[in-house]
Amino acid sequence: MGGSSFRDLEAYRHAVALGDAVHAEVLRWDSFERWSTGLQLVRSVDSVGANIAEAVGRWHEADKRRILFIARGSLYETEHWLTTAAKRELLEGSYSSQVNEIARALNGLIRRPIPR
Repeated sequence: MGGSSFRDLEAYRHAVALGDAVHAEVLRWDSFERWSTGLQLVRSVDSVGANIAEAVGRWHEADKRRILFIARGSLYETEHWLTTAAKRELLEGSYSSQVNEIARALNGLIRRPIPR
């Protein structure tokens, strides 16, 4: 299959970086928090990058946009779980600037066609 163009997208790179950072933090949580809040958080953040990659693989622009909207929904879900984890004092850092950067790049992909 070779190198796929989704790896070059800013939104994808930022989503993967956030996913890796969140995953590393969740691994340090106690078992209950890992399997409750942590599992939901990791799934939602990993879904953002996965949906961006899937969108690039779609042929029709309308289908690509639909999948990108799903990625944006997963990003909102991620924001919810990050807020929940922060309120429960589970996170060491703040990820709001990274979420905002992903949102900016993702909205740009939704507004203009994804390059092939």
